[in-house]
Amino acid sequence: MKIAVGTKNPAKVHAVQEVFLKMKATIESVDVPSGVSSQPFSDEETVEGAVNRAKAALEVSNADLAFGLEGGVTETPGGLMLCNWGALVTPHEQVWLASGAKIVLPFEVASELRKGKELGEVMALLTDDHDIRKKEGAIGVFTAGRVTRKAMFLHIVELLYGQYEHQLKLWKH
Repeated sequence: MKIAVGTKNPAKVHAVQEVFLKMKATIESVDVPSGVSSQPFSDEETVEGAVNRAKAALEVSNADLAFGLEGGVTETPGGLMLCNWGALVTPHEQVWLASGAKIVLPFEVASELRKGKELGEVMALLTDDHDIRKKEGAIGVFTAGRVTRKAMFLHIVELLYGQYEHQLKLWKH
């Protein structure tokens, strides 16, 4: 089985690789556009980015399955929250969606994002690590390392592939 991931971000790619580690699958990461703003600012825009990445990855790779993983932020009554979405698509244009954990961002970070800055840029300044988005990410920083970006996306990939496996069982009956 050939699986494409619509990103070169190591945290996202490693999440997909870990799910398929024990299966005979080839994982290909491809750099494709999300088709949304560089800082998605709603669940809807973040979902759209994930779906766009998955569809584009499938198109350029000719894979059996493709994943799109997208991080963003969303306004809630409790404040600006991190949001993360994933999409799994097949060549038959089937799409599954899953979301990850959400946490409220600190006021200072949320304020900078509302001014138009990207979360990766704000986190790089906050942590003095310009590759933070490729490692533990904001979720890792704000959970004291208990939940990393890879772990969150791993959870999303498991949710997506689990839905796909469930559907496969139904098709066989």
